Amino acid sequence: MAARWALGAGAAWARGLLSWARPERWLPCGSLLPLSCIHTSTFLQKIGKWEKKNRIVYPPQLPGEPRRPAEIYHCRREIKYSKDKMWYLAKLIKGMSIDQALAQLEFSDKKGAKVIKEVLLEAQEMAVRKHNVEFKSNLHIAESQTGRGRYVKRLRCHGKGMFGMMKISRCHYFVKLVEGPPPPPEPPRTGFDQAKEYVQQLRSRTLVHTL
Repeated sequence: MAARWALGAGAAWARGLLSWARPERWLPCGSLLPLSCIHTSTFLQKIGKWEKKNRIVYPPQLPGEPRRPAEIYHCRREIKYSKDKMWYLAKLIKGMSIDQALAQLEFSDKKGAKVIKEVLLEAQEMAVRKHNVEFKSNLHIAESQTGRGRYVKRLRCHGKGMFGMMKISRCHYFVKLVEGPPPPPEPPRTGFDQAKEYVQQLRSRTLVHTL
């Protein structure tokens, strides 16, 4: 009698253990991984300092104060292109309206022009979708700059057991769009203006340990 009771208790304990460890408790439908290993968050990519500027929250404006223009920060990192070649294209479109910059890049046959055009179109679409910009053409390029990415060295095999070093260069491109027409261009500085600024800088300096 005692053996039969012990056998029944053991079977009940085994059924409870199997029901607790059933596969559908730990696995989603049609999956082979446990639920604890599945990351459902969308923030898997690291956000840099340039993109974090889009999260700045300004205080409410006072009545009668002019509307603050929208600012859009966008970038693309690790472009397989030289930062020095990209610099010429970045300075070419700085201060232009978004339509004028896209037109200039459209007729450029350089590789970096296609990349910058894609970044500008992405920033333009983000301005309308996330920053409440009414007209996508009412934007100008306030900042356009490049940065150095990862530089990797590789071996290039030559004949007769010789080899050479090969450098694979990458760069970053950063752009800032501001709502509104572009500001008027600054007048060119002459040599007389630069000399006057230099003399003023010499007169305003501070000499230490003098009478």
